[in-house]
Amino acid sequence: MTTTTAPTPSPAAPTGTRFVSSADGTRIAYEVHGSGPALVLVDGAMCQRTMGPAAGLAKALAADFTVHVYDRRDRGESGAGATPWSVAREIEDLAAVIDAAGGCAHVFGASSGAALALEAALAGLAIDRLVLYEAPFILDDTHAPNAPDVPQRLQDLVDRGRRGEAVKTFMRMVGLPAPFVGLMRVLPAWETMTGLAHTLTYDLAIVVPHQQGEPLPEGRYAGVAPETLVIAGGKSPQYMRNAQARIAEAVPDARLEILPGQTHMIKPKATCPVVARFLSR
Repeated sequence: MTTTTAPTPSPAAPTGTRFVSSADGTRIAYEVHGSGPALVLVDGAMCQRTMGPAAGLAKALAADFTVHVYDRRDRGESGAGATPWSVAREIEDLAAVIDAAGGCAHVFGASSGAALALEAALAGLAIDRLVLYEAPFILDDTHAPNAPDVPQRLQDLVDRGRRGEAVKTFMRMVGLPAPFVGLMRVLPAWETMTGLAHTLTYDLAIVVPHQQGEPLPEGRYAGVAPETLVIAGGKSPQYMRNAQARIAEAVPDARLEILPGQTHMIKPKATCPVVARFLSR
């Protein structure tokens, strides 16, 4: 397991796109905000630097941390990679960003990005402290499980050129109301979302094994070394809150925090003070 000494504070850095090469040569785009100990944000499905919670989180946390926001593989300005996608490749991408941040960093993962961050911690990346916001697991009978073949079904839609249908299927799967799904199709973000449709398979491959309504396997996260904060929204569905509690129990040095009134949609004003307190202890 990699030693996880405290991140070295970095000097204030200008905003702008930078690039780092992952282990397989893929260029990973990132930007840097603020000053202080290094913190890397890991986005979830359908997100990249220009769309999702990372920009708001970076702005709110920049007063206390040198925040690194990156486009995950095959999104935004990052390359698709010369090798086939796998969780291992995504872990290598995160490792490259951590190296660019000084070799050790705090990590904040949101949704499927939280699941990816957990896998990175298991792989021994140089993560000092870890924050997980609602890894979307289904670990009991309070929600119907998702079909194991969902990743392949969405990939089939993308392969047939039905990117919009793939995005709609994903939105319905995560519980978005039909009127909201219909509204999204007329918003400017729809083009970006359909452009990311092929990456849904990646995120689902990470989380679907833990969306079968079964408890986490014994010892599944026993090898996660960093001190960890697991966050759940107080207004999130019961299955989501239950899953975060089980993750917190499974990680050796973890605690659970419920944010009253919050949901899976991250609001920096409610989330960042809790994150900053935990990372600054």
